[in-house]
Amino acid sequence: MTSAGGRSPAVYRGAAPGGPEFCAASAALKGPASGKPTGQGHRRLGSPGASGRRVSSRAGPGWGCGSRCRPREPGSARGPGAAPGRGRVLSQAGVKVLVPVRCWKLLRQPQRARSPSRRQPPPPRAMIAWRLPLCVLLVAAVESHLGALGPKNVSQKDAEFERTYADDVNSELVNIYTFNHTVTRNRTEGVRVSVNVLNKQKGAPLLFVVRQKEAVVSFQVPLILRGLYQRKYLYQKVERTLCQPPTKNESEIQFFYVDVSTLSPVNTTYQLRVNRVDNFVLRTGELFTFNTTAAQPQYFKYEFPDGVDSVIVKVTSKKAFPCSVISIQDVLCPVYDLDNNVAFIGMYQTMTKKAAITVQRKDFPSNSFYVVVVVKTEDQACGGSLPFYPFVEDEPVDQGHRQKTLSVLVSQAVTSEAYVGGMLFCLGIFLSFYLLTVLLACWENWRQRKKTLLVAIDRACPESASLLGHPRVLADSFPGSAPYEGYNYGSFENGSGSTDGLVESTGSGDLSYSYQDRSFDPVGARPRLDSMSSVEEDDYDTLTDIDSDKNVIRTKQYLCVADLARKDKRVLRKKYQIYFWNIATIAVFYALPVVQLVITYQTVVNVTGNQDICYYNFLCAHPLGNLSAFNNILSNLGYILLGLLFLLIILQREINHNRALLRNDLYALECGIPKHFGLFYAMGTALMMEGLLSACYHVCPNYTNFQFDTSFMYMIAGLCMLKLYQKRHPDINASAYSAYACLAIVIFFSVLGVVFGKGNTAFWIVFSVIHIISTLLLSTQLYYMGRWKLDSGIFRRILHVLYTDCIRQCSGPLYTDRMVLLVMGNIINWSLAAYGLIMRPNDFASYLLAIGICNLLLYFAFYIIMKLRSGERIKLIPLLCIVCTSVVWGFALFFFFQGLSTWQKTPAESREHNRDCILLDFFDDHDIWHFLSSIAMFGSFLVLLTLDDDLDTVQRDKIYVF
Repeated sequence: MTSAGGRSPAVYRGAAPGGPEFCAASAALKGPASGKPTGQGHRRLGSPGASGRRVSSRAGPGWGCGSRCRPREPGSARGPGAAPGRGRVLSQAGVKVLVPVRCWKLLRQPQRARSPSRRQPPPPRAMIAWRLPLCVLLVAAVESHLGALGPKNVSQKDAEFERTYADDVNSELVNIYTFNHTVTRNRTEGVRVSVNVLNKQKGAPLLFVVRQKEAVVSFQVPLILRGLYQRKYLYQKVERTLCQPPTKNESEIQFFYVDVSTLSPVNTTYQLRVNRVDNFVLRTGELFTFNTTAAQPQYFKYEFPDGVDSVIVKVTSKKAFPCSVISIQDVLCPVYDLDNNVAFIGMYQTMTKKAAITVQRKDFPSNSFYVVVVVKTEDQACGGSLPFYPFVEDEPVDQGHRQKTLSVLVSQAVTSEAYVGGMLFCLGIFLSFYLLTVLLACWENWRQRKKTLLVAIDRACPESASLLGHPRVLADSFPGSAPYEGYNYGSFENGSGSTDGLVESTGSGDLSYSYQDRSFDPVGARPRLDSMSSVEEDDYDTLTDIDSDKNVIRTKQYLCVADLARKDKRVLRKKYQIYFWNIATIAVFYALPVVQLVITYQTVVNVTGNQDICYYNFLCAHPLGNLSAFNNILSNLGYILLGLLFLLIILQREINHNRALLRNDLYALECGIPKHFGLFYAMGTALMMEGLLSACYHVCPNYTNFQFDTSFMYMIAGLCMLKLYQKRHPDINASAYSAYACLAIVIFFSVLGVVFGKGNTAFWIVFSVIHIISTLLLSTQLYYMGRWKLDSGIFRRILHVLYTDCIRQCSGPLYTDRMVLLVMGNIINWSLAAYGLIMRPNDFASYLLAIGICNLLLYFAFYIIMKLRSGERIKLIPLLCIVCTSVVWGFALFFFFQGLSTWQKTPAESREHNRDCILLDFFDDHDIWHFLSSIAMFGSFLVLLTLDDDLDTVQRDKIYVF
């Protein structure tokens, strides 16, 4: 057995008592001079040259070291062996001590003949007598100390790849294995060291140190890794892949050494094997499968091909557990490939069955990177349970065979052409709505001009016009009408608000809602003048006669729009404009901190590399600049563009309506549903803000910013219901302050449900009770059309109604159709409340949003049914909008429920739902949900805008309230 240099293995023995080594070692007892053998070349103690000889030095009577020759630290010496003018380095068993020159000469030249002039007298016998016992004690102490400092024997051998070495090691022996391999500049070869300790003992593990040209890897076996709560897990078999240092030469032979040592006094048997890794370099598009454990991590190298600027690394496994970590690191040494250090550098994410990381060439100057796969010691980070752990303090647990089989695939990501195509597609879809709107506006303008021409013909020749069937639109076309100075609406005949009308209407037993059964009385001749003294609603309502008239009118069995449209137009216009200004103010103050927060989140992700912070669909997340998922942000552009388009449509409608009022158009003054545009402006603004905040949410979607994506959805649902109610109840609709206060309470409950609702029975009971009570209050408001009061006497009135209508005499409901629809709505809401109380869904925000959407759809269906029951019709444009919007909503909900990610689970579990892109290789299912839902919301707004266009020529006292 020969060493690397061709010499026989050197066996070194301890220092002889009384020699210089003994003196140096004894001095080392006074300070920290211990160290471990480096194995960088072991030479004979003293002068270099004669390898393998026993080292001993003979000392004469003057060998002792006194205060005048105290040893110094080795670091003060100049050179490996001697320090001229300062001292001499003595080394034994890893202990290096610097002996001053004066003491060295005294020890090495004990009885040399000297000149008579410089001869010193011999020491007295008494001095030698008291030094002798001290020497005996020092001999015993140093011998024991040298045995504890380290081994006395070092064995070095040449070793070969693909061969298993089974050797023993103890505190007296260090084994060194020398390997060499050829490193080529254009070829990367992986080297893997496998170690298995056969003796299971505690207290003194084996230390393996792998010394390479530019790196050192050390680990102990059994390997102990820590988990949660400082739990210890023990592994007997360890495998590590060595980091490959780069070379500038075309070919170079590099050596590396494996040192094996221990402090155990008994022999410990181990097995050592060094293998070459054949598939160390990953190739684009080729699937590679491998096994790994917590103590046997794996990593591979990938080099960017020419022309490829971005790749996506996909790792899959058939088993969810054990939990693992995927890391992307630069090609540097050392490689962090253990559970306790894998998060130190690069990008990483936990994994159960799926993981994907998009890597860009610009982030790695070497045009290559390592793919590191580590199995965690525990599964809690991936949603698993903690293993059984004994209650013994500092007792490690042997986890046995905790292995996972994984497959890695590196494929090319989308190119810059895909980014351009995705942006053009997105802009093209939504700008086409602008083009379609312009075409419809041109067609409407042409139709209005044609109508104006017909009116002119009617004025010029009324006889021929009547023959052609064209109606008159002048103010005097209604008998008994007077010229109008202002734009007020809602005037009726003198007797429309009298008690005679009340008795007549309540005495009628016909419950059918049809215009044919009612007399179309002419508009009342009572002129209505605008009060220029004040436009405040409170001033108007405090007038006694108006309030009395209001109370009498609202007690009619069948109310008309004119009965609930008696307030000053300018008062209501100002009231409903507050909706827009309030939501605009809310949007500004809400959006600014949101933008700042998500920018901070994205910065943290980019700096730390922790991709568990954000819940993306990693299989279809295309980065751009500092953004990790640009496609999810781009797809929200539809909300903003279509919301802006809706605002432009409302602005055009308002301008046309104001022009009609200025020219005293009777249809605008006295016919149709009263035109109030404040809520429409608020709805358009809410749609734009939904797009902005949804984009902010998708910058880094997670548990802490979920409300950014849902807050304005609640507002949109609430504003749509308010708009439906306002159509037939313009005077008694809720104010902006109370409406937004209620929506704030809804958002507050949404936050509470996400934070405290999971598994909290008390919360679900309270929420279900509030849900049911709110449903009952809303049903009462709709049934009595606002003519009820919530005060301390509400329970007394409820008991009175139950006694008179159910016990004293059994009478049916006054409004049968309305009662049937409201009962159906209550059944659905009570069912939703029971579902939440029993099932307790984890995603409380979506559950609450589903309640809002269900109630909006119920109220919309109620409105449509009551409209048709009242003899009204739906024109072609709103009918097409209803059909198309319903179809789009159906497809949108289909893509929404695909569930590509969820922050209700751990990041690793969320990635199990990730899917590849399905549209243009750039957009995923959720992006399509953004496209379709923005179009569906825009279509829903158009339905609300055009639904009652058929009533534009019907007098308001002929339009029913429901």
